[in-house]
Amino acid sequence: MDFILSKHARIEIERRGLSTSQIEAILAAPEQVVAAKDGLACYQSRFSNDRGEVTLLRIIVNPSKEPKVVVTAYQTSKVSKYWEELK
Repeated sequence: MDFILSKHARIEIERRGLSTSQIEAILAAPEQVVAAKDGLACYQSRFSNDRGEVTLLRIIVNPSKEPKVVVTAYQTSKVSKYWEELK
């Protein structure tokens, strides 16, 4: 799957100290892809941080573009807020 990073995404990934290799790994094989606002999609996976806490890395993508455009990415400790359990 091909993705490109928007200028905003590049700035935010650097500002937030996220690893581009981690971003690429999630885009290649996310644990989940869920719907986001305005027709966007969120590719997300759980990780343990340096303190052993489980966090969620969320990558917001515009799937209607070709190649798909990464809009932004961020890490959050609010896993239960965003994780969609299978029903």
